[in-house]
Amino acid sequence: MKKLFLKYRHIIPVLIYMPLYLTWFFRLEKTVTSYRIIHTALDDRIPFIEAFVVPYYMWFFYVFACVAIAFFTDKNEYFKSLTFLITGMTIFLIVSTLWPNGHNLRPASMPRDNIFTAMVSALYKTDTPTNLWPSIHVYNSIGAHLCVARCKWSSEKKWLKNASLVLCISIIMSTMFIKQHSFFDVFTALVMSTVMALFVYREDVLAFYRNRTAVKGKTQRFPILK
Repeated sequence: MKKLFLKYRHIIPVLIYMPLYLTWFFRLEKTVTSYRIIHTALDDRIPFIEAFVVPYYMWFFYVFACVAIAFFTDKNEYFKSLTFLITGMTIFLIVSTLWPNGHNLRPASMPRDNIFTAMVSALYKTDTPTNLWPSIHVYNSIGAHLCVARCKWSSEKKWLKNASLVLCISIIMSTMFIKQHSFFDVFTALVMSTVMALFVYREDVLAFYRNRTAVKGKTQRFPILK
């Protein structure tokens, strides 16, 4: 038992952080009743497409699976992914606490009657349209894809990286198509994920530019994507 604990003790940060995150998050869900409305003109032009509820739900498995792969196969990448995810999730909680926010984008009634609209209706009942900015669905999807793209286990599995990218983009689009997030939530999450990626993977970024300077006439691929 001791050997097993020592082998997998890098799970401790997750065991400590997740209860804290979930407690804080659900506390906000229950207490936030007055909030600032987030809305952009683009939100009114984005159609409601209920089928995108499928990739939206897949997010829960996607993030867990990507981190689990790194946990068992690439400890260094695992810790980088945790740094990326935990930092962004904490920023989200702080923003939601200091600047309660929400939106009024959800349709008053479902435009169609099918299994997908039923899934969306179930989601609406369990998830309030508050505490949305920046979108953790978007931010964590990008973090999960970076984890897959960089993990040693998937380094030679191009099909897996491509599948991860498609799912990542689908999840990002789903947040707007099923009216769970405003374009503003999505855009700011993209900006935050870009800044955080440059911070967490700064050594790779610097190595990329050093290689481009040292090897003239050759194009070096960015390590995050190789």
